[in-house]
Amino acid sequence: MVDRRNDPVVVVGLGRFGSSLAVELVHRGTEVLAIDSRPKVVQSMAARLPHVVVADSTDMEVLRQLGVPDFYRAVVAIGTDLESSILTTSLLVELEIEDVWAKAVSRDHGRILERVGAHHVILPEHDMGERLARLLNGRMLDYMGVDGDYALAKTRPPREFVGVPLGQSGLRRKYGVTVVCVKGQYDEFTHAASDTVLSYGDVIIIAGKAEQVERFTELP
Repeated sequence: MVDRRNDPVVVVGLGRFGSSLAVELVHRGTEVLAIDSRPKVVQSMAARLPHVVVADSTDMEVLRQLGVPDFYRAVVAIGTDLESSILTTSLLVELEIEDVWAKAVSRDHGRILERVGAHHVILPEHDMGERLARLLNGRMLDYMGVDGDYALAKTRPPREFVGVPLGQSGLRRKYGVTVVCVKGQYDEFTHAASDTVLSYGDVIIIAGKAEQVERFTELP
C-alpha cells in the first residue's frame, strides 16, 4: 500500500480555517497549492505560503491550468459562499481527485457536499462546539470522536476504580470502555495492562462508544 500522507495538497479558500490549515501543512513539510479568488487575501498569505495563487476555483479550465488534476488530495475550505463551495467540490470530484475534503457550515450544506462526491465533510465550528460542551459538562480533559459513535477521552479515574488492578475491576464489563493509557502525576503516558493500578492523581485515556465514554467520565 502506497503511503500518501506526504503527497502535495490543494487548499481552496483562505479564510481563517483554510489559511490555518495551509500554513500548518507547510510547517509540517507538506507541499501546498493554495487558491483563493481574492487578490488581497492571496497577497497577505504570500510570505507564509510558497505556492499561493489568485484563481477562480469554479472554472474547470483554470483548475486544469494550475495542475490540480495531478494532486491526490484537496481541501475545499470555502465557507460562506455555498455555491462556490459546492461547485468547486464537484469539479474536484470530476477531475478524479482521489481524496476530497470539504468544509461545511451546516449539516444541510454538508449533505449536499456528500451528494456531489466529497469523500470527507467537516464542520469545524459544530465539531468544536460539540467537543467543548463535552469538556464543560464532565470530568473530561480532552475528547476526540474517532469514527461514527466511537470516541477517545482523556480524564481522571473514577473513585471506584482507584487502587484496583484493571484486570480485576470489571471496568469494561460495567461501562463498556477500555483504559488505553495511563499517566502518573510525574510520569509519561504508558500502555495500560491488566495489572495496572490507578491512583487519584493519574490521567487516563479511555476508548469506547461515545455514549459510554461520556457516562464513564461522569462517574464520581
